[in-house]
Amino acid sequence: MRIDPERITDLLVDYAPEKDGAPDSGEVIWTWVPYEENDGRGKDRPVLVIGRQSSDRVYAVRMTSKAHERDRDYLSIGSGAWDSQGRESWVDIEQLYSVHDRGMRREAAILDRGRYDRVASALIARYGWARTA
Repeated sequence: MRIDPERITDLLVDYAPEKDGAPDSGEVIWTWVPYEENDGRGKDRPVLVIGRQSSDRVYAVRMTSKAHERDRDYLSIGSGAWDSQGRESWVDIEQLYSVHDRGMRREAAILDRGRYDRVASALIARYGWARTA
């Protein structure tokens, strides 16, 4: 479910990946994401989990392999195991999603701490969210 990141004031951005079959902050997971037209259609795609919303939901930002150079809403994170073709990936820091734990199709990869911290810093600077120690 897509949500307006401007309306979220209590998001705690953390890094706690654990290959345990559940979505955790710092992991790239695959889930169903609605198209921007919000007409009920969508597709499975990778998202980066950035924090826990509740005991059974996480916050995540959408990822794409479409280049977005010079677009302030996207941050390049390079390539990783989530893309079988090894393409460069971009995180859309303007699109926030609430994903139910059962909505996770699969854990794809753990984003290394350095790249995750770049994404977290961009999100915190833009929305004023807090970060764990």
